[in-house]
Amino acid sequence: MTGEAEHPTSETGPLDGLTVLDASRVLVGPFCTMQLGDLGADVIKVERPDGGDQTRGWHPPTYGDSEESAYYLSVNRNKRSVTLNLATEAGREVFRDLASEADVLVENFRVGTMAEWGLGYGGLRESNPGLVYCSLSGYGEWGPHRDRPAYDVMMQAEGGLMSITGEENGPPVRVGVAVADIGAGMYATQAILAALLERELGDGSGQKVDVSLLDGQVAWTSYMASNYFATGDTPGRMGSRHPTIAPYQAFETRDGYAVVACASEHIWPRFCAAVDKSDLADDERFATNADRVEHREALDAALEPFFAERTTDEAVSRLREHDVPVSPVNDMADVFDHPQVHARGMHQSVDHPTAGEVEMPGSPMHFSRSRAGIDRHPPLLGEHTEEVLRAYGYEERDLGRLRDVGAI
Repeated sequence: MTGEAEHPTSETGPLDGLTVLDASRVLVGPFCTMQLGDLGADVIKVERPDGGDQTRGWHPPTYGDSEESAYYLSVNRNKRSVTLNLATEAGREVFRDLASEADVLVENFRVGTMAEWGLGYGGLRESNPGLVYCSLSGYGEWGPHRDRPAYDVMMQAEGGLMSITGEENGPPVRVGVAVADIGAGMYATQAILAALLERELGDGSGQKVDVSLLDGQVAWTSYMASNYFATGDTPGRMGSRHPTIAPYQAFETRDGYAVVACASEHIWPRFCAAVDKSDLADDERFATNADRVEHREALDAALEPFFAERTTDEAVSRLREHDVPVSPVNDMADVFDHPQVHARGMHQSVDHPTAGEVEMPGSPMHFSRSRAGIDRHPPLLGEHTEEVLRAYGYEERDLGRLRDVGAI
């Protein structure tokens, strides 16, 4: 990346000037809106007054000596928190006022809940035709299972991911982070940006966006689905192995694991030289990638001693000397001590009023002119209620009335 890209010339993000009304909770919605906030949008997070986003109470762990949930802090930076009780008509009226001037609305209530409250897309677009309204759910807004509850582990299972994750002949394993939620959150961000662009290029009209966790997981099956369609055989669990490339997997070392990606025929001779197995390059069983895949058991048996006799650092260094793609399996401490992670600005921190300095991953989006970064700490519950409502014309007597009826 050029020096210009490393140091954006603008102090604002590409979405500066856009307002996002965030009525989502837990992970899929907050992850989406955090990305929009990283890009410069003003994200107004609407939380219920009695406890707020459920993840505020998901602890341990908390950050330092505070009561701030590490989970909540991980996906709620760059937002302002407003407390609104949407179970009250007064709270819903305030929400309609906020939605009338928003560019984007994101919600992940159970399908139909927002419409029951009179806060569905059909009603809100009447006062705000340019609104991009994104609904996130487990199964989507139509189909026979639209009303079912959904959680990430269920979606990893139902969408097929757990059928291909884990060791061969072992039990199914969920991916270590909630990839069904995070994946759907990324698709939602992509869809919202596309709808905003279409609005800009078109007649200024917004539209409804419907993203589901199940759809996202099915989309992520990608080449595994293609393999199934091509052969009729359902892929199984292979540990770290790849179904169509070999060697492309983790090998156990004396003190850990080294991951090798021998992803082309050009790499194979270098790999053989690196592991002191030049004879393998002349072995007909391993002449091509297809041959190596067919005879992977024999190949693994020939390669495993090299790694077992060495530490991870020794094995990785040896393979890198021969320009073979290789990596240790890093834990979180290794990741956030990684020089490339630091160079790319992916280890960030922000001051928090109760938790002190909060460390977090940075934004992976980099621009030559605009900036994507952390400008606001994850908000305290209701920290910005008065600030936001006053900006929308609410005066002290209005705020008092809303407090009296339990709306804020």
